[in-house]
Amino acid sequence: MAMCRRQLLQLLAGGSAAAALAASGCRPRGREAGSRVVEFWTLDLAPKFNGYIQGVIAAWERQHPGWRVRWTDVPWASVERKLLAAVFARTAPDLVNLNPPFAANLASKGGLLDLGGVLPAGAADAYLPAIWEAGRQDGQQFAIPWYLTARIAMANRRLLDQAGVDGPPRHWDQLPAFAEQVRRRTGRYALFMTVVPDDSAELLETLVQMGVQLLDSQRRAAFDSPAGRQAFAFWTDLYRRGLLPREVVSQGYRRAIELYQSGDLALVATGPDFLRNLQTNSPGVAAVTAPFAPITGADGTANVAVMNLVVPKQSLVAAQAAGFGLFLTNANNQLRFANEARVLPSATAALDQLQTSLQRDPGGEPLVQRARLLSAETLERARVLVPAIPGVKRLQAIMYTQLQRAMLGQLSSDAALTAAATEWNRYAAARWSQAR
Repeated sequence: MAMCRRQLLQLLAGGSAAAALAASGCRPRGREAGSRVVEFWTLDLAPKFNGYIQGVIAAWERQHPGWRVRWTDVPWASVERKLLAAVFARTAPDLVNLNPPFAANLASKGGLLDLGGVLPAGAADAYLPAIWEAGRQDGQQFAIPWYLTARIAMANRRLLDQAGVDGPPRHWDQLPAFAEQVRRRTGRYALFMTVVPDDSAELLETLVQMGVQLLDSQRRAAFDSPAGRQAFAFWTDLYRRGLLPREVVSQGYRRAIELYQSGDLALVATGPDFLRNLQTNSPGVAAVTAPFAPITGADGTANVAVMNLVVPKQSLVAAQAAGFGLFLTNANNQLRFANEARVLPSATAALDQLQTSLQRDPGGEPLVQRARLLSAETLERARVLVPAIPGVKRLQAIMYTQLQRAMLGQLSSDAALTAAATEWNRYAAARWSQAR
């Protein structure tokens, strides 16, 4: 018990929710054994989706007499703090909706249950294989995939016409010529790719599409490679040639939206619902906007973002929690949620049904529906390009910071890449040597 107290004091000082979940196992759970309640947390779904979530809960409870699901919706910005507080109070939820980076950190610290022991045989067969695989770490399945988003390219057709091009480039190696033509003929920019360290991971994803391996099996930097040097030089050169807006080094993805809405950007990578906001904020630009397939690497692989359901290891009703997770993410329930929330389902049958319905009936918003269909079709060649490995946000910050230095001419792109690798390896050695 003395060791547990010492561990918890260290965790409080460090504020690590991931390590806290692992260490919390040294003390008994606050809820009594025999509880027939599944505590379920989601992120930013209330009040908009109250009816949907409550309906799914009621349906599951009818199939499981005597069991209840108690739902709590948590604001995105406070989930780590609230989960940490619940852990120390020994009232952690049984099923939690988490983004992959935070879930991966919890899994790496032993805080999440390996679902292999509680899921029925063949559970994975209902989901897109690449999406299910993204919830694995070190041979263990720590997540049930829920809803997905896949960015596509929205293009200003007026600027494309002025530039003398039919559409956006298909692959990244075609971008420099496209960006130069847009800049020369329109005075605008082709796209905005932020390198602000704590903002969008989009540029990191492009590196993977360009063939860059980020880390090796020992979590050491693998990106200081010929492919990595070429990719760093690619983005550095675009910036130094004035083919990216100057503020990509100081402003985040929100600035891309602002520039597109003002008619100063030819392309923006986003989801179909962007069109609705665009129609409100900039109807003139919306009238000349069309959806296109996302720009990819040579092999055509696109990126997909996943929201997961995980079971903390301290749960005393893990089998029921996992069962409710499977029920929430079955094809029927996912299809309903995909239509209500304008997201994509991770269940294969739900995705097939969604695509069929979008093809048959564009409804009253044909452009939005066409964009949704294109986004759904993108999943056929999509995967999670930047795995939710522990420390991935630190990796992004290190690489973006050094790429900024190269763009601003403070050092060469090769030197920036080597500096990023050195800094990451130093961080990784300190973090994982302590863990061992």
